[in-house]
Amino acid sequence: MLQQTRIPTSFGCFEIAGSELGITRVNKVEGDSCPGGAVPELLRECASQLEEYFSGQRREFDLKLDWGGAPDFYKSVWEQLLLIPYGHTTSYSAIAEQIGHPDAVRAVGLANRNNPIAIIVPCHRVIGKSGDLQGYFYGLDMKRRLLELENPKSFARQGNLFT
Repeated sequence: MLQQTRIPTSFGCFEIAGSELGITRVNKVEGDSCPGGAVPELLRECASQLEEYFSGQRREFDLKLDWGGAPDFYKSVWEQLLLIPYGHTTSYSAIAEQIGHPDAVRAVGLANRNNPIAIIVPCHRVIGKSGDLQGYFYGLDMKRRLLELENPKSFARQGNLFT
């Protein structure tokens, strides 16, 4: 049976869903309020690990994931995302090559966009080949914040020296 909950974090409100098979969804929820409440037993470990990640105390997630009936191509991309180390980035084209479809760069981007288990399956670690931050369903500011959390030396915002 699918269960879900919402948790407030320093990065906003996140909705978690899952079943005995694993976590099926982690999505940022827009809006001003985050009606929390008791977290179902089935989702407590996920909520705990997300809170640890957002506070800088966790670098890897140890959770069962359930991608359900997602297309095999998407699953191959998401499995590759799980291999990107904390604090590192890769490009869409590198992932396309790693999964054996070097011409499928746009399809890799689409798989990232349709990633139902954000943060845990770290699509935010994928950037443009040029090093530019590109596309993130929660916006580039959120992507930058996540990358700053993981690697503040490489992704910190530079202040304006001439204000």
